[in-house]
Amino acid sequence: MKLASGLEASQPVVAARKRSVWARWRQPILLSAALACGVLLGANPFRPSEQNPDATARGYLKFKEILSYVDREYVDSVNAEELSDYAIKRLLERLDPHSTYIPAKEQQQAAAFLQSDYDGVGVEFNLFRDTVTVVSPLSGGPAEQAGMQPGDRILAVDGQNVSGQHYTTDHVFARLRGPRGSTVRLLLLRRGQTRPMMFALTRNRIPNSSVDVAYLIDEQTGYIKVSRFAAGTYDEFKAALGRLRREGMEKLVLDLRGNPGGYLDRATKVADEFIAGTRKIVYTDGKGDQYDSQTFSRVLGEFEDGQLVVLVDEGSASASEVLAGALQDHDRALLVGRRTFGKGLVQQPITLNDGSELRLTIARYYTPSGRSIQKPYRNGVAAYDRELQERYARGEAFHADSVHFAPELRFRTSHGRTVYGGGGIMPDLFVPRDTLVNNRYYARLQAANVVREFALNLYQQHRPELEQMTQQQFARTFEVSDVQLQALAARGAQDGVRTDAASLRRSAAALRVQLKALVARSAYGKDAYYAVMRDQDLELQQALRALQNGSTKLALKQPSE
Repeated sequence: MKLASGLEASQPVVAARKRSVWARWRQPILLSAALACGVLLGANPFRPSEQNPDATARGYLKFKEILSYVDREYVDSVNAEELSDYAIKRLLERLDPHSTYIPAKEQQQAAAFLQSDYDGVGVEFNLFRDTVTVVSPLSGGPAEQAGMQPGDRILAVDGQNVSGQHYTTDHVFARLRGPRGSTVRLLLLRRGQTRPMMFALTRNRIPNSSVDVAYLIDEQTGYIKVSRFAAGTYDEFKAALGRLRREGMEKLVLDLRGNPGGYLDRATKVADEFIAGTRKIVYTDGKGDQYDSQTFSRVLGEFEDGQLVVLVDEGSASASEVLAGALQDHDRALLVGRRTFGKGLVQQPITLNDGSELRLTIARYYTPSGRSIQKPYRNGVAAYDRELQERYARGEAFHADSVHFAPELRFRTSHGRTVYGGGGIMPDLFVPRDTLVNNRYYARLQAANVVREFALNLYQQHRPELEQMTQQQFARTFEVSDVQLQALAARGAQDGVRTDAASLRRSAAALRVQLKALVARSAYGKDAYYAVMRDQDLELQQALRALQNGSTKLALKQPSE
């Protein structure tokens, strides 16, 4: 207390001395600071903008000075690098929701999303009650060649336990993946066997397909689902489209639901397969004209004339919205589903000196008619993140009339139909979410992974008979009984999902279809899964009806208000 009082008493004298010193040394100090700033910024590959270079330089020096004081003088030891990462992330939050900073240790994992292959063992797994369980070995991969089976439980990787360790999916991925040609030893426990088995697998290149499935629904109608726009997406899509065309496809359903985007040029190349002539697909507008661009169709596409329906929902974002918006603006496709996410900001990846990456927004996407895809974000990141929940609260997921657009953001398609900007792409045919599965009990079963685990056990129980069935026989004869649904509810109760009899009855039909589809996935592969799920896919059923009665072309040619 005395020390504090003494400091307070001497403050006027100290202040006067400081002013005197500052007056004598002000000019040399400012000159030195300016020189230092020039040296620091000169060593940096980036330069402050011409609009306000002095403010940028002062901010740079201020941050450096504060971080230095914290590192030297703060009462506890600190990790200066972690503090810098935190400060950078908070700074970017003030700009927009999609400018982001990726630390060096996370950069490889973030980049993997857009890669078309990786080095690993080739196994799809899930975490059931903290146990790593094989869902399916990938076709042609080391795991399949070694004889791994759906339902095998991975106990240890290279002698280190992975089950019961509270690992995340990313932790398991990190242990299973590694350089091509390296060996990994997996300790597995298989159903019906009392002793674990050891598998020694040599890692290899594993395709990481972004075209989830491509098959003919009937003799003329194709279905292609694209989950993201990765490095190899266009090549995968082109091959799938060509194969279906050779098999007789004349109509196509392109599924972009849940597609979060990726590489823009892959999406525009896909659009070029559908849009004839030289027509605008997308344009970008940034600060000045450095990042302004226009992309046009330019090649003879594989499917420029056939009937086309595109499925979208609130999970369709960024590059998938660019594709959907271009097809809608040119009246080339009928869009079916619900309003898309609304991400229309262009990020440029900038690799920093330490291997970290800055993804900085440098422009906005616009559809050919001039619509901005980006939804508002002026109220901050937290409000932006809640926007989808607010859509549900307003009833947007269930009633088209609940979706409101500003009248001044009205645009016209090539055939004169009215479309709106201001956030996301509104489909031509609205399909509400399935109310049968819109209940808390169903959602909790899914979140607890109970349905997937139960389906895998169901597959294992029936595996001998399934191996004697063709996929067509399975589709006709395999049914999920009431007894099995009750067993599913009991399994959920053991995992903390309290049984709700009324909700179980309400969602029984959806659960039967999902369980059957998951069993089909384990027994016959992805195509079988989607073929079964088609029975409860409301958007797809609407798309097929539109294709069947020829209403796609009619709907796209009639102006509307």
